Amino acid sequence: MTDGDALRWAHEPAKDSGYGRTQFERDRARVLHSAGFRRLAAKTQVHTAGSDDFLRTRLTHSLEVAQISREMGTRLGCDPDVVDVAGLAHDIGHPPFGHNGEAALNAAAQPCGGFEGNAQTLRVLTRLEAKVDGAGLNLTRASLDASCKYPWPRRPGQRKFGVYDDDRPVFDWIRETAPAGERQCLEAQVMDWADDVAYSVHDVEDGVHGGYLSLRPLLLDADERAELCADVAGAYSQESTEALGEALRLLLADEVVIAAAGYDGGRRSQVALKRMTSVLTGRFVSSAVGATNSRHGSAPVRRYEVDLIVPRTVRNQCALLKGMALRYVMRARAAEQWYERQREILTDLVTLLSERAPEHLDPMFAELWKAAENDAARLRVVIDQVASLTDPAAVAWHRTLMADDR
Repeated sequence: MTDGDALRWAHEPAKDSGYGRTQFERDRARVLHSAGFRRLAAKTQVHTAGSDDFLRTRLTHSLEVAQISREMGTRLGCDPDVVDVAGLAHDIGHPPFGHNGEAALNAAAQPCGGFEGNAQTLRVLTRLEAKVDGAGLNLTRASLDASCKYPWPRRPGQRKFGVYDDDRPVFDWIRETAPAGERQCLEAQVMDWADDVAYSVHDVEDGVHGGYLSLRPLLLDADERAELCADVAGAYSQESTEALGEALRLLLADEVVIAAAGYDGGRRSQVALKRMTSVLTGRFVSSAVGATNSRHGSAPVRRYEVDLIVPRTVRNQCALLKGMALRYVMRARAAEQWYERQREILTDLVTLLSERAPEHLDPMFAELWKAAENDAARLRVVIDQVASLTDPAAVAWHRTLMADDR
C-alpha cells in the first residue's frame, strides 16, 4: 500500500494509543463499532429478520462475506484488514426489508436521484455515521475504494450504481489514484466475489432449511433443470443455456449436493447440508485464488496490480445457485402479502415524514433536514432516515405515524 492509500478524507490528529495499529486496522474497528453495522442484525437478508433463528440477517451475511474476503484476500496478498473492512461494510447502506425495501425506496426517491443500496453504503461511510463531523467514519481511501462495488454514478436505464450526485466530491477523492475508467480495485473484486459466493451458497442453505427449496427435483427432472438454466440466463448470466446446463450437470453430480438433496431436518441431513455449504464455498474461493495466481504468479498483489480471475464453470455454478434462490425462494416470498405490505410501509413512511419533517425525524436527521437547500435535498434526508431503520423499527414508526394521522 502507498501513503495515499492510507489517507483519510478529513484530517485527523495523530493518535498514539500504544497498540501500534495500522490505519486499516483502525478502519475495521470503526466499522465494527458503528451504529449502521449494529442495525444490520435486524435487517432482512432474504427472509424477514427474526423470523427464524437459523436464517441469515444482513449482519450475519456481512460477517460471512468479511471472513471469506479476508481468507481469499490474504491468500492473494491483499492487506487482510482492507478486504475485511470491505466485507463488513458492503451492505451497511441497505434499508429495511432487503431488496424489496430497496425497490420501494428507489421509487420514492426518484425526485432526488433514486436509491441504491451500494450508493447508500458510500453515503453512510462518508457522511451519515457519527464518527468524524462531515466525514462519516472517515475511513482510508483504500478501505473506501474496496467497499465500492459499483464505482460509477447513476445512469439512465442502469439499476446498479455506487454514488449519488451530491456525494461525488468524496467519491472523486477516493478514485483519484485509480486508473481511468470504472475498474474495481482488486480488494473490491475480492469482496464482490465473496459476496456472490456467500449469498448464493447460503441463500440455498437457508432455503433448504426453511422448506422453500428442495434439490431433489433438479436431480430427477430434466425439464426443471432446463427451466432453471433459462431463469439464470435471463437474470444472472450472459452464458448460453447449454453452458449453464453443463455447469449444472457437474454441480448436481457432486456427492455433497446429492447428499444434501435428501434433507429432512434431522441431524444427519443438517450435517450433509452444512458440508455442501462448506465444500462449495471453499471450492469457489480456491478456484478464484488458484486461477488468479496461475495467471499472475504467487507474489502478493494489491489495489490495481491485477484483476481477480474466476473460472467460467465456477462462475456459472455460482449463478445457478443464485437462480435456485430466485426461482424457489424469492419468487415464493414475493408473492406473499407481507412483501406488498413491506413496500407500503416504506412508501408511507417517506410520505408521512416528508409532510411532518423535521418534527418526527431523529435529531441528527432533523438537523440535516433544516440545513438542506431545496426540496430534493430534504427528500434525500427523509430517505436517509427511512433507510437507516431496522425492520422492526420501520414497522413501529409506521404504526405510530399512521395512528397520529387518524
